[in-house]
Amino acid sequence: MDQSHNRILVFAGSARAESYNKRLARLAASRVDNAGGRATLVDLRDFPIPLYDGDLEHEQGIPDHARRLRAMLAEHSGLVVVSPEYNGFITPLLKNTLDWLSRPDGDEEGLALFRNRVACVLSASPGGFGGMRSLALARQLLTNLGVTVLPDQLAVPRAAQAFTDNGDLADQGAGKRLDQICHRLVETLERLNPRAER
Repeated sequence: MDQSHNRILVFAGSARAESYNKRLARLAASRVDNAGGRATLVDLRDFPIPLYDGDLEHEQGIPDHARRLRAMLAEHSGLVVVSPEYNGFITPLLKNTLDWLSRPDGDEEGLALFRNRVACVLSASPGGFGGMRSLALARQLLTNLGVTVLPDQLAVPRAAQAFTDNGDLADQGAGKRLDQICHRLVETLERLNPRAER
């Protein structure tokens, strides 16, 4: 992972243009940069991938957009996954994306891509729980893939009122918590992958 020690891939499991979780992902990416990391913000809407189908995989292989995402993930040692909540679960988009990314591709083992990666999970929801139920499932899925998920997490409730006009979090406590999470992620990656020169 050449020079990927503090590169962090940030995305939300939503395709909606005005998604609250995309807003939170954008904010997290800026906080990662402020903490000394190098964030790459990705919109999954730009990487349309068909619903996972074993027959499709057998006949056509890994979809091109999934390959593009795999190549990006290979260049990043960290992840910020922002998970909307659909009926108490993670979104089909998030699950399908991770399902395709974890498939083997030629001689490349699927789960190898996730090993030695560190992630944090965030969520936002119009409801009072802030998508909290989806966080446990996002954490479980990433852990199953071999990702180390930090215990720190943030759920932003009442998301329709949670963001200021400039895109920041209106609640100062939530903003401070997001700062702490992003700092923790960057610091963890620095400890695990120290640079020879600083």
